[in-house]
Order: sequence, then C-alpha cells, then structure tokens
Amino acid sequence: MVRFKSRYLLAEIVLDDPLCRQQINVSLVQSAVKGALSRAHGDLGLACCSVSFAVKYVNACTGIVLIRCRKAFYQLLWSSLPFITCLESRGQRYPCFFHTLHVAGTIRTCQKYLIQYNRKQLLRLLQNSTSDAERKLIEKSIRSCALEEDAQSSSEDGPEPS
Repeated sequence: MVRFKSRYLLAEIVLDDPLCRQQINVSLVQSAVKGALSRAHGDLGLACCSVSFAVKYVNACTGIVLIRCRKAFYQLLWSSLPFITCLESRGQRYPCFFHTLHVAGTIRTCQKYLIQYNRKQLLRLLQNSTSDAERKLIEKSIRSCALEEDAQSSSEDGPEPS
C-alpha cells in the first residue's frame, strides 16, 4: 500500500481592519483559496490541488491558517496564495493578503514553528512596550510559551527513570 504524502502550509491572514478577523472561518478560507487556485492555474491546477486539499486549522483571533495539500502540487497552492486580495462573507468584502510563514511535511512541525514564531512576536512586543503593566503581561505570555514547549519535549522523552 502506498502512503500519500502531504504538505502543510502555515499562513497568516493579514487584514486591513483587525475587527474583521472574527468573520474568518474554514469555509471562507477554503473558497478564497480555491478561487485563487482557479484564477492562477485554471481547471487543471484546481483539480490537482483539490484531491487532498483541506483547511485543517483556522484561528480567527490570530489569523493563522493551516492548509493541507498533496506533496506533488503544494507549489501550485503556494504560488496562488498571493492572488488572494480579499475574503468575501455575506456580501461583504474584507481586503487582505496571505503571508506564508512555513511549509512542512507534518502538522507537528508547523506547530513547533508556530510556537517559535509567536515567541518572536512577543519579544518584539516586549521591546516596543512602554508601560510596566504591558511588560509584565508580555513576559508572562513568553514564559507560558516556554513552559508548554518544555512540557511537550519532556513528555516526548518518556518517563524519567526512578
């Protein structure tokens, strides 16, 4: 039996109006990506990518999206993401663009990259913060990211010998 290999694209949806992020959902992203695939690569490109295409994860608060497609055709999907200029929901258009963060072979690798990316973003916020209250909140968030990653790595190593 042959295993079909997939690629996962981790992308960030950058919206002009941050209040519109709450409108983002799986079907909205899926229709926007398929429309861009069709415009950029025609029916053949859409058919090739649609075989195992799936939007696996959407976070409306952060704008992070995880998209799966076949390994042989991930470059078609990747090259069509810049053609997405807006998301349409209930007759309203939200101007946006997709910023590809990472391409990986597993969801787990994307999750590890996302933890590192979020930590870097928090460090940037920490450098730009002005008040002590902001600094304390950001430092608390950075520590929580580190603790979660350390707990995951220790659970992967197995139980400690007694």
